[in-house]
Amino acid sequence: MLTINTKTGLIDGARQLPSPNCDDRPPDCEPELIIIHGISLPPGEFGGPYIDHLFTNSLDPDEHPYFAEIVDTRVSSHLLIERNGQIVQYVSLNQRAWHAGESCFHDRDCCNDFSIGIELEGTDTDDYTDAQYDALCDVVQSLRTAFDSLERAPIVGHSDVAPGRKTDPGPAFDWARFEHRLDEGEVKA
Repeated sequence: MLTINTKTGLIDGARQLPSPNCDDRPPDCEPELIIIHGISLPPGEFGGPYIDHLFTNSLDPDEHPYFAEIVDTRVSSHLLIERNGQIVQYVSLNQRAWHAGESCFHDRDCCNDFSIGIELEGTDTDDYTDAQYDALCDVVQSLRTAFDSLERAPIVGHSDVAPGRKTDPGPAFDWARFEHRLDEGEVKA
C-alpha cells in the first residue's frame, strides 16, 4: 500500500510535478468520488513528456499539430498512472484539480469540487497494462485508507460524469478486471 500524507495530500513514492491548474476545494467539501480518465499525447502515442507538459502549461504547439488545438487548455489531474505503472502526482489530494470539466454525478454538478481525478495513460481502444491496474488498485486502496470520505467512494469513468462530452477511459478499460483486483487487494490488505 502507498503512504499518503493527509496533511500535504502527497503520495510518497509518486513522482511529484506540481501543476498550476488547481485551486482550493469549496469550504467543507471533501473528496467523495474517484474519477478514472484516459489520456495520451499526442493521441494514441505513449511514453513522451507531453502529458506532463499539458498539465504544467508548458506544451509546445510546434511539436505536434494536435498541440496547437489544446495549448491554451488549462487542465490537470491529481494523478497519472503511466503505462509502466509509475505514478505521477500533479495536484495535492487536498486541492481541487481541474480534471472533470463540466460534469455531474447524482444530480451534483462540478465534480472537480468533490472528486479525485486519476488519469491512466491510454486510449479508449488500447488495452491498459497489468502494471496500470496494479497501481490503480494500490492508489484506490490507499485513498480509501487515508481519507474517511473515500472509504466507500464510488469509482466512475470520466464518461459517467460527462456523458456525450467524454468517452474515457473507454471500452478498453476492463471494469470487471479492475473491481476483481481491487476486491482481491482489499481482502489481502
